[in-house]
Amino acid sequence: MSNEQTIGNYPKPMSFPVMVFWTGLFGGLFWGTIGWLASYLSFTEIRPTVILEPWALGDWKHEWLGTLISIILIGICSVVAAFIYYAALKKFTGFWFGLGYGLVLFALVFIILNPLFPGIKPFFDLNRDTIITSICIYIVYGIFIGYSINYEYQNNKVQEKEESA
Repeated sequence: MSNEQTIGNYPKPMSFPVMVFWTGLFGGLFWGTIGWLASYLSFTEIRPTVILEPWALGDWKHEWLGTLISIILIGICSVVAAFIYYAALKKFTGFWFGLGYGLVLFALVFIILNPLFPGIKPFFDLNRDTIITSICIYIVYGIFIGYSINYEYQNNKVQEKEESA
């Protein structure tokens, strides 16, 4: 007999905050990798390593180790972004809120926090391909985070109603 708590024949599902953590981490790692792939294929001039530029010294940050560490840092920042979405927008249905959240994150990074990242040119100096690619990645990331959290929240509400009935 295992020590897992079970509901019927199924293991007890993970708690909602744990699901938000994993959603944020996976979203950051996955979409950070997509961002690296987009820069490798020259769809954007911004590499994930821009996250290291203000804090790390040396050329290693532009090599494979810097890219790997940058994608992991993007995953950690994504966990924070997922918990912010969870706290503020979890009750809203549909993908539009996730899309809007992705646009807000894009504006936050590319317009408001832009001076912190010397590897990102001022917004109006970026080429069109970089802007379009980055907006698309942020939108799809926001939809992923938003829809995942919203789906789980709505699913938990239905389960609580069934259990209380």
